[in-house]
Amino acid sequence: MEIKSAEFTISSSRADMCPKSDIPEYAFIGRSNVGKSSLINMLTKKPKLAMTSSTPGKTLLINHFLINKEWYLVDLPGYGFALRGKKMMDKIKNLIEYYVLEREQLTCLFVLIDSRHEPQKIDLEFIEWLGENGVPFAIIFTKADKQTVGKTRQNVNNYLNKLKEQWEELPPHFVSSSENGTGRQEILDYIDSINKSLKEE
Repeated sequence: MEIKSAEFTISSSRADMCPKSDIPEYAFIGRSNVGKSSLINMLTKKPKLAMTSSTPGKTLLINHFLINKEWYLVDLPGYGFALRGKKMMDKIKNLIEYYVLEREQLTCLFVLIDSRHEPQKIDLEFIEWLGENGVPFAIIFTKADKQTVGKTRQNVNNYLNKLKEQWEELPPHFVSSSENGTGRQEILDYIDSINKSLKEE
């Protein structure tokens, strides 16, 4: 799939304020500073589509972007940024939980993981929660350009082995770099394959 058009539609502070439509939504989520906005800009080839910031945790809203007038790319708030304070963290947690569990249009949730780090408890717990609630998801390992190919492969394998302790079947996963475009086509083709299967139903 190639992205011909990508346009910002709406920012919502509550999940029930999201667009009233029945087209598929592919949401992106991860810990603060995992490279989510950069990935969205890389996928759409629009460097300023999603707001990037050197300050972690600037996205406090659900942002919808209409892609090819056929599906929504959804930018969810990052989780786990401690400086926000407990009240703000609770608000974001409720926002994410409501969207992920109640939004019927959610077709697949992409969980972003920084490929440079060891498996983090907060990510593993979030992935486990998705499994418990039957949420369809895939994993994108980000920032692959920040280390050698061998190191990325080793870290990804370590992560997958950790997941195997709880999962009989591993979720789909991709390795990406917003700097050099690694993983772009694979992620878009995966979305395209789901969209095609939905049309056949």
